[in-house]
Amino acid sequence: MEASTIEAEAYRNLDVPADAAPPAPAHPPAPVAGTIVRRPADEPEKQSLFDRVEAFISKLNVRDNFWNSVCSLIWLPLAFFSGIRMKEMDASTFVARAVLPFRRFNRNWYRAMAGGALLANSEIAGGSYVFGICGADYTVVCKHLEYKFLRPCFGPAVYRIKAREDVKALMATGKEFNITTDMDILQQAGQVGDRDKRVGQCVATFHVTPKVHHKVKRERRRR
Repeated sequence: MEASTIEAEAYRNLDVPADAAPPAPAHPPAPVAGTIVRRPADEPEKQSLFDRVEAFISKLNVRDNFWNSVCSLIWLPLAFFSGIRMKEMDASTFVARAVLPFRRFNRNWYRAMAGGALLANSEIAGGSYVFGICGADYTVVCKHLEYKFLRPCFGPAVYRIKAREDVKALMATGKEFNITTDMDILQQAGQVGDRDKRVGQCVATFHVTPKVHHKVKRERRRR
């Protein structure tokens, strides 16, 4: 006879009211082999030191241009030395601007903006735009990039960026997704009243993944 049955028989022989509840067992029953013991919903999941440091740096990177420059100096020196900066974003249309200054670092031998600088900073501008919308809990990787050169650029370059998809709606799904951005690259007007001249067009596709997915994949590999 099991211990729980013996306790129940002993309880019946005692002089106690019939409607009284039986006492709880001294020790909770052990889980049966093969069952899944779930963590309580209110218990926070412990993060490793690497995860905490990565989350802290990611939040600094999207805070403002100063911390973005500090992070670029360490992990993305091309963006730091080229001097590209993200400007204000129109929340109603999700159109953003990035300005690439006309520095010696970005110019070629005939004093025009180097094609390599325009091309490479297209990926940086588009990635910064997507990362700025998604936030520090996502990773952004460029999958495809097309650039069309239209004319030489003899001044600061302005990137006008807009996503084709609804980024917020895709984030709400909690899954991985792709974002395609359209960019018009303009030569910034040198005088008041002049119009910006379009010097290039770019289409970039970025793959966005929640960082939680990377953690789950790492845990699966360890098993």
